[in-house]
Amino acid sequence: MKSLKKVTLAASLTLLAFATGFSQTKMVGGAPMYPSKDIVSNAVNSNDHTTLVAAVKAADLVETLQGEGPFTVFAPTNSAFEKLPDGTVATLLKPENKSKLQAVLTYHVVAGKYSSKDLMGLIKKGKGMAQLTTVNGEALTATMDGKTITVKDDVGNMATITIADVNQSNGVIHVIDTVVLPSA
Repeated sequence: MKSLKKVTLAASLTLLAFATGFSQTKMVGGAPMYPSKDIVSNAVNSNDHTTLVAAVKAADLVETLQGEGPFTVFAPTNSAFEKLPDGTVATLLKPENKSKLQAVLTYHVVAGKYSSKDLMGLIKKGKGMAQLTTVNGEALTATMDGKTITVKDDVGNMATITIADVNQSNGVIHVIDTVVLPSA
């Protein structure tokens, strides 16, 4: 009888964990991304996003991305930043280039929470593509290659979502493999 109670208790705790969102916790850059934490509080723990976090801090966007939101963030990895021409990141991180850095980073953010399912729906509704207006005012174009979602900037850079639906308390992160750039 005692072992039946233990099994029942264990099953109840498992169901509670799923019901409260623990099942949505994803690993990104070797760290768990908790849906109960905001975008910045999670991102600082990802070993794959140290460049992005440094850039967000240099651009004074920490408070914004810790705000209520909701936001959809297309978060480039360190290797995505490494694809940029030599010296680009170092140049953007200089204090005199803060406004340009803010423009690049806010180009990776869309107001509202768009899951991969939402993005797929918009793409289907748009007959193969969806225009997403970023916080910086310019558009990204979302498309699909099979079941893989990509986003393209006006310059022609194409980023693939490598980890989708990393839920946050104030939105969602989709990890991407390429930095997208605004036209201005």
